[in-house]
Amino acid sequence: MLKVLVVEDNAKLRPALESGLAATGEVQVVGGCDSGEEALELCLAHEPDAVLMDVQLAGEMNGIEAAVAIRREFPRQPVVFYSIQDDDAYYRAFRRSGILSHYAYVRKSSYLLPELIVPLLRDAVEGRSFIEPEIERRVQEVRTKDDQSPMALLEPNEQAVVRMLARGMTNEQIAARMGFRDKRTISRTNGRIYAAWGLSETATDEKVARTRAALIAQAGRILAWDDDGACHAMDERGDWVPWQEGEP
Repeated sequence: MLKVLVVEDNAKLRPALESGLAATGEVQVVGGCDSGEEALELCLAHEPDAVLMDVQLAGEMNGIEAAVAIRREFPRQPVVFYSIQDDDAYYRAFRRSGILSHYAYVRKSSYLLPELIVPLLRDAVEGRSFIEPEIERRVQEVRTKDDQSPMALLEPNEQAVVRMLARGMTNEQIAARMGFRDKRTISRTNGRIYAAWGLSETATDEKVARTRAALIAQAGRILAWDDDGACHAMDERGDWVPWQEGEP
């Protein structure tokens, strides 16, 4: 019999799930909670065979983050994730989690019945993995979007600077906000940003490079300008296409 921990923030749904799983005769529910923080404590106390985890939870951690925390203590702890949320943040958290095996990720609306959940739990325990095709598509969509993000080319300090630059702040105002002791730091940081975004080669005037950096930050995608000043953006296939301000 599988020992399962149920992590669900809906106070009405959680006991229904627990009783439904227990009624299959294949599952012993060893605990239930509504947050990732409590899930970690219950795993330490009961060492379940598998965890059934909603992605949206109470507390500071979402379900993906909770699974990562649990797997630090219990490597490859089997987890079945389910969710009704279609939020980039959750797919991004899953992609960055590095979870490779012993898991399933499905939509709550499709797999809420105990007779559908139990096979997923058993597969996860046995090391097999399953991700619903639509969720896999969304994970890859977010990955493509992130890979094309200009911020991915910058270090955290540079990201903070360019966001303030895009809000129209001066170098002096940015330096004061960031607490830089050397006034030349912003100029050096701007130079790194321009180089990372290919603006050092296309703009000889610092003011032009600064304006174009602000446009890239606001657009959330890499832009390039030709010799005539026409602006282009890279599409999902990697081709440069004409771009107008306000386009996604």
